[in-house]
Amino acid sequence: MISAGEFRNGVTFEQDGNVFQVVEFQHVKPGKGAAFVRTKLKNVITGAVVEKTFRPTEKMPKAHIERKDMEYSYNDGDLYYFMDQETFDMIPIGKEQVGDALKFVKENMVCKILSYKGSVFGIEPPTFVELAIAETEPGFKGDTATGATKPATLETGAVIQVPLFVDGSDIIRVDTRTGEYMERV
Repeated sequence: MISAGEFRNGVTFEQDGNVFQVVEFQHVKPGKGAAFVRTKLKNVITGAVVEKTFRPTEKMPKAHIERKDMEYSYNDGDLYYFMDQETFDMIPIGKEQVGDALKFVKENMVCKILSYKGSVFGIEPPTFVELAIAETEPGFKGDTATGATKPATLETGAVIQVPLFVDGSDIIRVDTRTGEYMERV
């Protein structure tokens, strides 16, 4: 059990048959009345974000989210196959659980598979990935003072904004949390 007064970012708990993860929290002590905890919670199964307030003494059962490293192998229509690196079992995961998580992931990359009580609800790609640029327009010479960007299509099919000096033969590092260009490799 965890009380609302012990909330921290990333804590997961069960309430009303749902599993929530604390995204933001704030302990509020008004001058008049009782203290409370204002939170922004993400439903880990559906992905919906809600705001709720709790009394600091409210208790909820803590939820254990299992994170397991698995290697992305291939996709077959609406199923994405991941290989358990210990048992070498192939595990199919549906398109609705994957969502946009794999737009920066190519085959043979290791991802974290998130599950709760044995059912998979999400995928965490590596924080930084190195990908080749498949297609981009050439930049204009001398147009670098403004920090301008141009669209580039990566080998996975994702489109991101890159600086003008990046060309089609470069390999770049991308932050998968924000989808931003980091540097050339």
